[in-house]
Amino acid sequence: MNVTNAKPAAPLSAKQETAIDSPYLADRNPSLSVVVTEDETAAPSKAPFVPPRRSEELRYDPDTIAAYYSQRPFRAWTRALGIFLPFIFFGLRLWWNRFTGNVEGDQQGQAIHLREMLTRLGPAFIKVGQALSTRPDLVPPVYLDELTKLQDQLPPFPNEIAFQFIQEELGDRPDVIYAELSELPIAAASLGQVYKGKLKTGETVAVKVQRPGLAQSITLDMYILRGLANWAMQNIKRVKSDLVAITDELATRIFEEMDYTQEGHNAERFAELYGHLPEIYVPCIYWQYTGRRVLTMEWITGTKLTQLEEIKAQGIDATHLIDLGVQCSLRQLLESGFFHADPHPGNLLAMADGKLAYLDFGMMSEIQPYQRYGLIEAIVHLVNRDFEGLANDYVNLGFLSPTIDLAPIIPALSEVFNDALGASVAEINIKSITDKLSGLMYDYPFQVPAFFALIIRSLVTLEGIAIRVDPDFKVLSKAYPYVAKRLLTDSAPELRSSLSDLLFKEGSFRWNRLENLLKNARNNQDYNLDLAIDQAADFLFSERGEFIRANLVNEIIKGLDILGQTVWHNLTYGLRERVGLTVDRSTFPNENQQTLDHVRRIWNILRETRGFDQNKLFVILPRLLARPETQQMGQQVVGGLAQRVAVRLLREFLLASQPHPNTTTSNVPLTPSRPALPAARGD
Repeated sequence: MNVTNAKPAAPLSAKQETAIDSPYLADRNPSLSVVVTEDETAAPSKAPFVPPRRSEELRYDPDTIAAYYSQRPFRAWTRALGIFLPFIFFGLRLWWNRFTGNVEGDQQGQAIHLREMLTRLGPAFIKVGQALSTRPDLVPPVYLDELTKLQDQLPPFPNEIAFQFIQEELGDRPDVIYAELSELPIAAASLGQVYKGKLKTGETVAVKVQRPGLAQSITLDMYILRGLANWAMQNIKRVKSDLVAITDELATRIFEEMDYTQEGHNAERFAELYGHLPEIYVPCIYWQYTGRRVLTMEWITGTKLTQLEEIKAQGIDATHLIDLGVQCSLRQLLESGFFHADPHPGNLLAMADGKLAYLDFGMMSEIQPYQRYGLIEAIVHLVNRDFEGLANDYVNLGFLSPTIDLAPIIPALSEVFNDALGASVAEINIKSITDKLSGLMYDYPFQVPAFFALIIRSLVTLEGIAIRVDPDFKVLSKAYPYVAKRLLTDSAPELRSSLSDLLFKEGSFRWNRLENLLKNARNNQDYNLDLAIDQAADFLFSERGEFIRANLVNEIIKGLDILGQTVWHNLTYGLRERVGLTVDRSTFPNENQQTLDHVRRIWNILRETRGFDQNKLFVILPRLLARPETQQMGQQVVGGLAQRVAVRLLREFLLASQPHPNTTTSNVPLTPSRPALPAARGD
């Protein structure tokens, strides 16, 4: 890598100066809402250079933007034609190649044409190409290779402009600020380009400088896309989602991404939330050398996750790194709510020590607690094929109106998702779910909430990277162990209620679902069995756990009753066989064995779970038995069991005292009648 001392910023030509995005955007373009505040982010530095400066906060304001461009219709229409005409010509080229049978022969040229077209159209469309570059299941390999270049191999802008921006933002020439700066950009992406440098205190850094004219370009494109979204909502009946809100959400995040001080704050918050995770690395920010259009951060040496041969040559397991990325993303989406909305391969690097490094924290988003819990519940209901619960989850998350009649939607969900899910959780993938849901939206009044658009983008992008590493990789199959762990250990009322709904149905305990939860939870590295037992006990004896206690009493009564019947039948059958009496084994209550079998399997699952120690259970039991709630449950169990036995004896006595029709009393079978009480249900 060629690293040299930076050259002083040369004077700009009139043409270049016109292209520069002035730091005082409000003076040049009222379509941008800019708040100028005193910078309070600069931390004490070992370096002598601490520039006085002001930071600017860019805010997306669609009303102000609309008012600005409504007075300049010619400019908006010119740009709109500049966007749509290239796509029309590209579509005609595809049609002509198919018409002439030259699809395969011209595919390389088409891919190059598409990449160059998106590059010319600007940052908003480059981001579309970046998203497509992560989907090998959607895009042919030739296109994939070309679109991958949009991640960090775009045409750079002149050094003179970049160095001028550094001087304007940081208060001095680059050669005064940095000890070294690469002669040419190391990478160029949609919003800026990166130089490799060294501080005068010796740290190697990445210096990201924003592209000129970026704010004006993004503003105009968002205005056009928002107008198109509004037109589609008013004129296309099949469009039910709020496309304008989705466009505004995307535009808000892009505006935040244009403010590098905001990106620096995002990076520090991300490090605080997830930097402590094993094998996850977040670079540090050097605030003394950071402004709105210039970001200086720790230099990370690593390999893109899609460069499989290079990763393998370093002795690193790429699939394991994908697992790390999935688990980290689950924490982002379902635990803290602050998530990386742009995890394309250029932003995820495999480090030489096997860690996964996150880069580029410009496009981040956040979801609220009720939305996080709603997503967890939706995953649980989807995996367990509880489509009534899933329909209610869609209402809670804003996909369906609270006033909608769910009766016709529940069977539609069942039909659609049963095909998508296949035989097991391992066959579920994000793409199949989104595809099926997209089809369902045309027939029923679904709409995609604005907050969910970036979540889907993040998950689909991550799954696309994973598919390139392992074609059989399924994000949701990796997610469910984490979800199971959360259900079993999280004390949040929403998840406690969800766990109760999952395990109990119509007063019957669904043992197979508890087995499934325990099996999946033990596969999560963070699962703490002791914590799960403690929290389960705390919840069980709380006021909110009264419903669980009542159902648990019924299950204990049923289980003890089954155990007693089993012991009694084994003794009586064995005795009769020894004295030579005929025994009809078909009357043995085999279906009652199901509950005992479930209990045995659950015990085996617990024994095989990491951290299991049965001695700890013996320590916990006396404490639980001393609780007044336990004593009350014990009294209920004794009373209920006595009632069952009395009813059974009375029933069998009455049945035994009545002669069977067309038979004599001597023909009454020697074996007792099968109990008429309901058997334990396995579901």
